[in-house]
Amino acid sequence: MSEKVEHDVTSTSQKEELDVTTDASIRQPVDEEYPEPTEEDWKNLREVADTVPLSAFLVILIEFCERFTYYGLIGPFQNYIQFPAPDSYPADQPGAMGRGQQTATALTTFFQFWCYITPILGAIVSDQYLGKYKSILVFGACYMVGLLILTLTSIPAAIASGAAFPGYVVAIIIIGLGTGGIKSNVSPLVAEQYQSKRPYVKTQKNGTRVIVTPQATYQKIFNMFYFGINVGGLSAIATTEMEKNIGFWSAYLLPTCMFVPCMLVVVLGRKRYIENPPRGSVFLEAGKVIYYSFKTKSWDAVKPSNLAISHPDLAAKATWDDVFVDELKRGLRACIVFCWYPFYWLCYVQMTNNLISQAATMWTGNVPNDILNNIDPLFLMFFIPVMDRVVYPLLRRFGFPMRPIFRITLGFFFAAVAMGYTAGVQSMVYRAPPNYDHPDGPNWISAAYQIPSYIFIALSEIFASITGLEYAYKKAPQSMKSIVMALFLFANCFASILNFALVPVTVDPKLTWMYTGIAGCAFVCAILVWVCHHKQDDNDVEDDAIARTDEQMNEYMQHVKAEIDYEAEGKTK
Repeated sequence: MSEKVEHDVTSTSQKEELDVTTDASIRQPVDEEYPEPTEEDWKNLREVADTVPLSAFLVILIEFCERFTYYGLIGPFQNYIQFPAPDSYPADQPGAMGRGQQTATALTTFFQFWCYITPILGAIVSDQYLGKYKSILVFGACYMVGLLILTLTSIPAAIASGAAFPGYVVAIIIIGLGTGGIKSNVSPLVAEQYQSKRPYVKTQKNGTRVIVTPQATYQKIFNMFYFGINVGGLSAIATTEMEKNIGFWSAYLLPTCMFVPCMLVVVLGRKRYIENPPRGSVFLEAGKVIYYSFKTKSWDAVKPSNLAISHPDLAAKATWDDVFVDELKRGLRACIVFCWYPFYWLCYVQMTNNLISQAATMWTGNVPNDILNNIDPLFLMFFIPVMDRVVYPLLRRFGFPMRPIFRITLGFFFAAVAMGYTAGVQSMVYRAPPNYDHPDGPNWISAAYQIPSYIFIALSEIFASITGLEYAYKKAPQSMKSIVMALFLFANCFASILNFALVPVTVDPKLTWMYTGIAGCAFVCAILVWVCHHKQDDNDVEDDAIARTDEQMNEYMQHVKAEIDYEAEGKTK
């Protein structure tokens, strides 16, 4: 009834990882039971998601543990750097280094930058050499080293001796390398657990005929994946309470301990994961295709089937197949969309530093100022299932599936609303006594005014962030999933650069204008994303259907085997 490609991730060589086995869990439209939808079916039947494989839930569990660790760490970072160490605990205002808001914002922004540039390295290691599974293991070990350094240098004796600052710098560099390497691989790995590439018609138990599509299934998978991220993100509630009542060493020890089950899930579930094998010199291959496409002035012209007729000399050098050319063209179109994302992430990153500092100038009662940003994951935990099980299916029922570019545009719009509202809150802070626009301590205004900021940011994540992950996976060439995912994440680096540029204005009384400028940027980008890319929604299903047939897959795998053998012989000689 169906086929899928499954690779033994515990094999000792790339050649062994190319063995093909079959399984009946992934349906393809190849028989009467699961026919391919006709044009009439597309007009009359609604789209639904397929069943999510068990192995995908294991990968989501890995991401939950890793994000529990990551967000548990960054929750206390701003206070850890900005404020001096208190005399005793529980503390009115927890701190350790006492280096001020600008230094704290600069260092947390650098950490964000570093965490989203290292996925490029992780992707290269994965797609060209180790594969996703082994890469996660290697970068996970690196992650653990950084966690131990951070925890040990945050104990009271280390803070008193001045070890906290150098320990923090070394730790975030190592942790950033680890989390970046994992992040570029775990997102495509969860999607690879579902292998079907084509829609099919299915009759449900109640007799209703529906179209099961990869688009709806990937949307469901990445909604679940992002749900796992935000459940893990709630760890900051615990760590911010611990930093206030016990000390930073306890706030960092909890995420360190939680990372252990993350690695256990990776190791114990190794035989269940499906992954595409590392392709070898995929950058060189993609570069040749792009170069020859300029030379021949056509993408179709660089397909080996056409090169054999028009340019036999180039055809002899081709290490790719026709499908790779179509996949690469599709992937490059997706990467152009990602060029807008730095302005989106610039809005998002305010939640991890400047909004925390804003809360410190407001009345919070007995609640830590850096606990408020957990409103974002709490709201997402509630709203993601609502979107996945109610809103999206209802819209599909009425013939409006909300294709990716439309959702991304909505994400930018809500990010702009979040920053515009935050600018209004900042203006209210500056008008409140007793400190007005130079708040050395809390002004008489409740931090509850921040709640809508976090809700709007959460809404923007549902449409822009989740859809971006889905889009990066679906549109990437089969052999470049981690690399394209890393390029999507790389937009965070440019957001961090923009945030660095804003550090001189992250001081009172300039913050209102800073938030206003960011809001204006995001709103303009929302308009431009729709104007420039909305036509891609019309071709979304057709683009996603680009895939190798079983015969093409077998030929491709044999070609890759031969290439690996050739490279191995060359190294031996």
